[in-house]
Amino acid sequence: MSKNLKIFLGISYLLILLIFLYFIFTKIQINRLDDFSYYKELQSNIDIIISNNIVINLVLFSIFAIVWVVLLGFGSPILIISGILFGQWLGTFISVISISFGSLILYSIGSFFFRDLVKVILEKKFEKYIKLFQKNEIYYFFIYRFVGGLGVPFGLQNLIPILFSMKKSSYFLASLFGFVPSFFVTNTIGAGLNSYVEQAQSFSIVDLILTPQIYLPISAFVGLLILSLLIKKKFFNGSN
Repeated sequence: MSKNLKIFLGISYLLILLIFLYFIFTKIQINRLDDFSYYKELQSNIDIIISNNIVINLVLFSIFAIVWVVLLGFGSPILIISGILFGQWLGTFISVISISFGSLILYSIGSFFFRDLVKVILEKKFEKYIKLFQKNEIYYFFIYRFVGGLGVPFGLQNLIPILFSMKKSSYFLASLFGFVPSFFVTNTIGAGLNSYVEQAQSFSIVDLILTPQIYLPISAFVGLLILSLLIKKKFFNGSN
């Protein structure tokens, strides 16, 4: 049964990815990708679509984000897109909620169907952290989320708590609050890109980097990265 579910999830992921790529390539004019005015047209059309149906679009985005995470999709593209579509505040809110639920669903599926497989693949590699998490699972898993999952790919980050049988309520709350800082910064970058396209008359990489809506969140991201490394060294390297 586990094998069948694994095949189903893999096929579902590929189908969603193919549908997404088909939608993108049928809607995008490939021959205009080097034309900045084309991006301004896209930005304007997207803003109109979102503003006219904000609730429906939030629901659709949330469903897509949840399914994307459940099928082991990367987190960063979703955050950039949510920032572009909904801005830094609403984008952060909807992405934090959606990805937290998606992660919880993935954890529940993995815990129920693939517990033994996850332990075989990951337990030896992460055994030095298991006792640390068991001391206070919600506290240390919050830190784990805050520092970006110790560099582990996002899909695997969501499955590691299977190794110490974390409570689902603790998993969700630690993810929800641990995601906020990095998600806000990444959504702000997405919102900044949207703002730059709206205001600029032509594309310049220098102007883009020097735009406050871009360099400020990037600076915050670098600061968050440094803070995360310090936190990682203090809480996790000591468990070696």
